[in-house]
Amino acid sequence: MDLKIRDNFLEKWQKYFNNSELPICFYFSDDLNEAELPKRSGSEHICLICELSKVRSGKSMAFSAETISCPGGRRYSGFSKRLMPDFRYFLSCGIPGKLKGERYKKTPAIVDKLLENMPDMQTKRKYIIFKRIDKLSDTDEPDVVIFFSKPDVFSGLFTLAGFDEFNQYSVVAPFGAGCATIIQIPYLENFKDEQKCVIGMFDVSARPCVPENVLTFSVPFKKFINMVDNMDESFLITESWKIVQKRI
Repeated sequence: MDLKIRDNFLEKWQKYFNNSELPICFYFSDDLNEAELPKRSGSEHICLICELSKVRSGKSMAFSAETISCPGGRRYSGFSKRLMPDFRYFLSCGIPGKLKGERYKKTPAIVDKLLENMPDMQTKRKYIIFKRIDKLSDTDEPDVVIFFSKPDVFSGLFTLAGFDEFNQYSVVAPFGAGCATIIQIPYLENFKDEQKCVIGMFDVSARPCVPENVLTFSVPFKKFINMVDNMDESFLITESWKIVQKRI
């Protein structure tokens, strides 16, 4: 990675978004690149979303198929294609006396239909590496930039995402697990001609792992570069934004 990209962003982020929380990035690698694997004791459950709070605080972390204990986390990080047994019931009404349902979908049949259109992703790399953007080095090659943001910052990111596009839907909010909306879905956008940003963390199960009033805004890296390049000629230089910026 060209560190001029990182430094250019950090300068403009401070200029237009004050001391807002810095985003984190991820990419796949066979090397740890100065990131740490989480320490897992026996059958201890490690939720990837909860672990990312450490990355947001500045700790670089790596995860593998062995360190992610959640089947969904492994699937949406590209380490497995498997779903948990009876997933169609788990996401819907459950099985009395056997499995508690999350009731995110009304019926198992709806889940079946949903799965027909769900994307698939699988990596051949050993690790998925997460680093805060200011911790990136020239050996890191990020795929996605993830912002954990409150509404005023969100409004800036949302508007900037569509600044150079005629498409009304340059930002999407697809249904999915918390890790799907920050990893799998925005990662796959990298391979499209028109890349979309992804709003996430609506997953009720993942909400306890993030602060209240915070959602995620995930940006494919190529689009991220364009957004940063556009900052100095966008609405961010107007009086309208300065009014909002005072509250950030």
